Amino acid sequence: MKPAEEFNRKLSPGAVPDELFTWKEKDKGAAEQVSRPSLSYWKDAWRRLVKNKLAMAGLGFLILLTFMAIFGPVISPYDVNRQDLPNQYQPPSSEHWFGTDSAGRDVFTRTWYGARISLFVGLMAALIDVVIGIIYGGIAGYKGGRADSLMMRIIEILYGLPYLLVVILLLVVLGPSLTTIIIALTVTGWVGMARIVRGQVLQIKNYEFVVASQSFGAKSSRIIRKNLLPNTMGPIIVQMTLTVPTAIFAEAFLSFIGLGIQAPYASWGVMANDSLGAILSGNWWTLFFPAFFISFTMFAFNVLGDGLQDALDPKLRK
Repeated sequence: MKPAEEFNRKLSPGAVPDELFTWKEKDKGAAEQVSRPSLSYWKDAWRRLVKNKLAMAGLGFLILLTFMAIFGPVISPYDVNRQDLPNQYQPPSSEHWFGTDSAGRDVFTRTWYGARISLFVGLMAALIDVVIGIIYGGIAGYKGGRADSLMMRIIEILYGLPYLLVVILLLVVLGPSLTTIIIALTVTGWVGMARIVRGQVLQIKNYEFVVASQSFGAKSSRIIRKNLLPNTMGPIIVQMTLTVPTAIFAEAFLSFIGLGIQAPYASWGVMANDSLGAILSGNWWTLFFPAFFISFTMFAFNVLGDGLQDALDPKLRK
């Protein structure tokens, strides 16, 4: 047989082993998989977050809580401060879903109105902490040297101050109000955010794309805004979800001891304080509902923060 005929016979379909066809099919499938468009960082993070059932349950609870905080007092036929003394301490029923308190006020309406205040305080405190922490930590981490050393000494001094003691002193001096609570919670609350941002910036500022921007003459403010901060958003978001429940609990605690929101305004802490005497007489619903929502709101934010930490970790990306 001639060499050309022998070569054609080896390449004929009948002469190729089945294993070779199997290998080709596998290679084709792998090539198709590689050629598919890859997910972006945020889409991949969302895909992994959805797989975390506990974190999604926490997110669903927070969405429902926000919805009821906005529309709960609206759909309720009772005013948040309307007193009805003949109907005080009514147990949960079809007329009053969460019962009434010592002044005959509807607990259902006051619970959702209190959710407004708690969520507002928590979100505002977290946003202020994010803004101050990003600016302060970003500058300290990017500048480095003596500027970083001086700025970190200031953070260490603020970090060493007792958090609740500072808040209580400010509330005593400035007087209890919603604005004062937010100011008091953010006086030293931004320190943790600043330290996280600084650590991320110190790590990222030596990457090639940052050095390239510096070599092209980009200004420091532009490098921080365009190159450094977008790559630190993962830890910032996680820290923010952990800051909100801390602020909510601090507001509830301050209102509970009489330094926060003042009556007749409704707050979960105020409701818990008003129900202390009622719980001893068997009117459990006056304390149960504010305590339940304080606990589950903090739990929901914590499990969501843990889920976001896993979802936004680039080391776990597949």
